[in-house]
Amino acid sequence: MRLGIVRGTVVLSKAEPSLAGKRLAIVEPVIARELAANEGKGGGKSLVVVDHLGAAEGEMVGFTEGREATNPYWPARVPVDAYCTLVVKSIDFRPPAGSLAAHGVKS
Repeated sequence: MRLGIVRGTVVLSKAEPSLAGKRLAIVEPVIARELAANEGKGGGKSLVVVDHLGAAEGEMVGFTEGREATNPYWPARVPVDAYCTLVVKSIDFRPPAGSLAAHGVKS
C-alpha cells in the first residue's frame, strides 16, 4: 500500500461496462521527503485510482496497485490498476535521523 493525495476526479463519456458507476480519482503519491516536510505535497507521478470511499480533493488516501487492486472485484475481471483502500485521518511519520538529510530535509 502507498499513500497519496487526491488531486481531482476523472469523468468518462464512455467507459468499459465493468467501470460503470465507479468513481475515478486522480491521486498524487506522497514521497517520504514530502511526508517528512509535512507540506501537503505529494511529489510522485499522479495516477488514476478507483475510489468507492468518496475521498475529497486534498485528502490523503492509502491505495494499492497492480493485481491487489482488483481483489475487491473478485471473481469478476475489472480493468483496474489502482484502488483506494482507506482515507487517512492522521499520520505520525518520524524517519530515522539522517535518513532524509541527503534530500535536504531536517529530521
